[in-house]
Amino acid sequence: MRQNIFDPPAGSLRSSVGRGALHTALSQAVMLATQIGSVVVLSRLLAPADFGLIAMCLPIIVLVGMMQDFGLLQATVQRPNIRQEEVSFLFWVNIAASLTLATLLFLAAPMIAAFYNDDRIGPLIAALSVIVLISGVSAQHGAILQRRMHFGRVAAISATGAVSAFGVATLWALYRPDYWAVFAGMVAGTLVPTLLTWISAAWLPSRPRWVSQGRSLLGFGAGVTGFNLSNFVTHNSDKVLIGRAWGVFELGLYDRAYKLLLFPMLQMSNPLKRVMIPSLSRLLDEPHRYRSAYLRVQRLLLIVSLPGVACAIALADSAVELALGAQWQNAAPIFQALGFASLLHMLNSTSEWLFISQGRTRDFMIWGGIMAGLALCAYVLGLPYGAVGVAIALSVAQYVKTPILWVWLCRKGPVALRDVIASAGPLMLAAHLAIGGVFLIRPLLPEPPILTLLTGAAVSYGLTVLVISAFPTGRATLREGWELLVPFLPRNMRPASAVPPAE
Repeated sequence: MRQNIFDPPAGSLRSSVGRGALHTALSQAVMLATQIGSVVVLSRLLAPADFGLIAMCLPIIVLVGMMQDFGLLQATVQRPNIRQEEVSFLFWVNIAASLTLATLLFLAAPMIAAFYNDDRIGPLIAALSVIVLISGVSAQHGAILQRRMHFGRVAAISATGAVSAFGVATLWALYRPDYWAVFAGMVAGTLVPTLLTWISAAWLPSRPRWVSQGRSLLGFGAGVTGFNLSNFVTHNSDKVLIGRAWGVFELGLYDRAYKLLLFPMLQMSNPLKRVMIPSLSRLLDEPHRYRSAYLRVQRLLLIVSLPGVACAIALADSAVELALGAQWQNAAPIFQALGFASLLHMLNSTSEWLFISQGRTRDFMIWGGIMAGLALCAYVLGLPYGAVGVAIALSVAQYVKTPILWVWLCRKGPVALRDVIASAGPLMLAAHLAIGGVFLIRPLLPEPPILTLLTGAAVSYGLTVLVISAFPTGRATLREGWELLVPFLPRNMRPASAVPPAE
């Protein structure tokens, strides 16, 4: 039987996931370095007010991006069987949505500028409508690459886009240090991946027409979009409120602290999502393998990320000084408060893998509404105390909503609540103990910020390993991590069983 051109090549799903995880890790190393470099370099070239202006615009661009996507990328990835005419239908829906939203954004620019009472916002919003058009052109091509499990190509394209954005923004900032440098980087970071995705997917849409499965596809997308809109409220209303109530300087501090801490986390979780959703979607008929694959990757994600976040929380002043410079020390309390939200974000971000791969978009949308309601209440309570108050409120809301999320999610599907507690519980406990441990030895650490952070990170990872080794799932995580590291070790450091025989 002829294979569907949208399906992955025949072969081992485990090996495909393994290669995808490796390619993603390499890509993320590049993207993380690029992200950190962007924060460090641009923070020294531009003023806090420049980042405040961009931060005022970004929530609107993110909202438009969610609406133009309409969840149709995940429909292409998750659907068990999909045909040429259905993917073409989704492509043209994305194009129509992108054109409509870009036009509306352009026309709304003066009203948005009036809302913020800043004339600089209008031209910037109008210019950003171009990014909306560009991104919509390659949406389905990117989904096709994910469905085919061409994770290496996706990773390479993402890394190339990040490097392009950083390079263009830096060159512009050196020539003319203002907020348009960030805009130029955003255009490059969208245009380059769009071109590469079209070339790599090697797919052309058919002519526009309605298909018999159109209603079902749009219904799936509506559920995802419902969650995305709620998620937008959760992760962007804080910036809108701070910008409106406290101005561009306070928002600039919040924005830099937010990006310095949470964006590296997103650079880990988002690419893994592109690997895990199509992989888990193909394991739905095998609940044991589904559960095992999810929990294994979840634990590895947490052991890599949580000790680093714990160290950053305990040594916030050193982290901000090293990354942004001494002039940004007012951002350190914000950074520290956001760190606690980041700890739980790494766990909660994996819930999307389960919702989408199981096709539970209605549950996903309902959860998004609950999450947005909790976040808005927290932000309103924290806003009178400035950006620090909002950051603390964000973290408190994260601790309140986490148990609600996992009870709601695990009432159905192959992964039970007890599985998540047994898997993630030891790692979350270890991360919180590591914060206390590093904070207590802070006076004993060497003074230069780089040495302070390196020593603190070593202590944090050491404490984490010590704590989780007391639990069976923790010991399993350490074994799995070691197995992944062995191929990268020098031959004389590998176990004898892992060293291939000489030719």
